[in-house]
Amino acid sequence: MQFGRTYEEFEVGAVYKHWPGKTVTEYDDHLFCLLTMNHHPLHMDTNYAEKTTDFGRNVVVGNYIYSLLLGMSVPDVSGKAIANLEIESLKHVAPTFHGDTVYGETTVLDKWPSKSKDDRGIVHVETKGYKQDGTLVCVFRRKVMVPTETYIKERGGEQPGRPDLKEQGK
Repeated sequence: MQFGRTYEEFEVGAVYKHWPGKTVTEYDDHLFCLLTMNHHPLHMDTNYAEKTTDFGRNVVVGNYIYSLLLGMSVPDVSGKAIANLEIESLKHVAPTFHGDTVYGETTVLDKWPSKSKDDRGIVHVETKGYKQDGTLVCVFRRKVMVPTETYIKERGGEQPGRPDLKEQGK
């Protein structure tokens, strides 16, 4: 399984479709809200959501959807990243509800070598999240510093720091 890419492996215009999707549960939404201290009743109070909102039901907190999509993109985009440098934009386009399944895809918009170090580069990407019916729910753009092949080789290869298996009794 691939886990991220080196600078050389990114091609401007490439689209990575992240798999699998994630069905968002009420538990996921509530746990994220509790962990981040977001106690807005739109996300946590069914009675409030049903009686006082245009949606008539709880809406999944948008930053959970963003975080989910960011995580989905790691194997394709930032698994080898040195740093996430910037979240350039973040748009929540449509609501996500408990029971919706979110899918993501990332497009490589641009890339350029680092100005300060020749063993890394910057990749500019846009990630989009969709629900199971194709509705766009979230779009964000970010810049990621990624290593070159030289960087990877000089620091121990594809899985640096992974210990060797030692069998008992040998």
